[in-house]
Amino acid sequence: MNFSGRHVIVTGGTGALGTALVGALIRAGAHCHVPFIETRASPHFEHAQNASVTLHAQVDLSDDAQVTKLYAALPSLWASIHLAGGFAASKITDTSKADLMQMIDTNLVSAFLCSREAVKIMTRGGSGRVVNVAARPALEPRSGAGMTAYTVSKAGVAALTAALAEEVVRQDILVNAVAPSVMDTAANRAAMPKADHAKWPKVDEVAATILFLASPENRVTRGAVVQVYGKT
Repeated sequence: MNFSGRHVIVTGGTGALGTALVGALIRAGAHCHVPFIETRASPHFEHAQNASVTLHAQVDLSDDAQVTKLYAALPSLWASIHLAGGFAASKITDTSKADLMQMIDTNLVSAFLCSREAVKIMTRGGSGRVVNVAARPALEPRSGAGMTAYTVSKAGVAALTAALAEEVVRQDILVNAVAPSVMDTAANRAAMPKADHAKWPKVDEVAATILFLASPENRVTRGAVVQVYGKT
């Protein structure tokens, strides 16, 4: 897959999956733009000093004006990949409206705003790719028991993906998503030490699926929410 000369924005690019994906994009020739909001993210991001990476500090991806400003500053754009998000598990009786809105802002609103601004640029450029990240409970809502706010927000991301894919296909903009199960990360291993980690999808494996969906070599896949469950 050849991304040479192409600019790609990766939200959530300093996380475990993001680090794997940015590395794969760099090797494929892309120039990656990575927004982040936490000041500690930049020094510990292993690609921070790479000449093919531009970091954009202190960007709140749920803020309309900040997202518009971020995308307006990009020199051009081939792909917009939205990994940024959050997770919270609690019974609905323990979930406030503020908790719900935080999940919706972090997962759905951020993907919506970034998709909107990406489509504006890609429409002018004549083509492009958008990739979102849903989650297994978005496709299997019963598995979201005990995390209803998270499940609702990720189901919204899946719906956004399908609707937007139909809306922009005639502009040669292909929109897709992946839906991981529990990924094999240090944080997830610490949270679930007794789980069978060998069955979890690896971040580089999920990154490889995203890389294809965002690539010029993907010419026909749109509106898909690809299950990346590993062996779970």
